Amino acid sequence: MQVSDILRVKGGTLFTVQPDEPLSLAMNDMADKDIGSLVVMAQGQLVGMLTFREVIQQIVKNGGQVGLTTVREAMDTQPQTCTGGTDIDEVRCMMLEHHARYMPVMDGPLLMGVISFYDVAKAVVDSQNFENTMLKAYIRDWPGQEAGTADPSRP
Repeated sequence: MQVSDILRVKGGTLFTVQPDEPLSLAMNDMADKDIGSLVVMAQGQLVGMLTFREVIQQIVKNGGQVGLTTVREAMDTQPQTCTGGTDIDEVRCMMLEHHARYMPVMDGPLLMGVISFYDVAKAVVDSQNFENTMLKAYIRDWPGQEAGTADPSRP
């Protein structure tokens, strides 16, 4: 399974913010839209990622206040990224290794979407559930076996 499979199911809604926007406005957007991240874009280019992690770190750094802080001061300037063709297992490893809950999906310089750790976990669980269903159907329809009788050749 690839990242593009997740994006196809998830849809293409993107939430972005500009780096010079006040952090307080970005926080309001995140709360209003019930989202955990904003992609920071400047002149059509990805320049960072703002998640609740960066927001909280900045507030603590400011002594519990947001003040006049801008998104640029709080954002992660080097977020992990992937492409639509990246395998889900690779993304899962990258997210775990870098403690990233959100990852921008890029096609060259073009932002295609954002996937979350939840999206990845859901895709893996859905895939495993499908495999389990198929295996159970295969076992139930085992060739040459009468219903309700055990196959002596199988342990």
